[in-house]
Amino acid sequence: MADYEKMYHILCDGASRAIDALDGGDLAACHRLLQDALEEAEEVYIAGDTE
Repeated sequence: MADYEKMYHILCDGASRAIDALDGGDLAACHRLLQDALEEAEEVYIAGDTE
């Protein structure tokens, strides 16, 4: 079963970091941080489905 709590924390941390990047005017970093968080959460989901 997927670890939804871990996925939630990954996504919230990524969103928080992206907001900080937006505050600094760095749109590229914002995009990268959100994309990385989504990919990491997806990996957690996939790993949980195969166990």
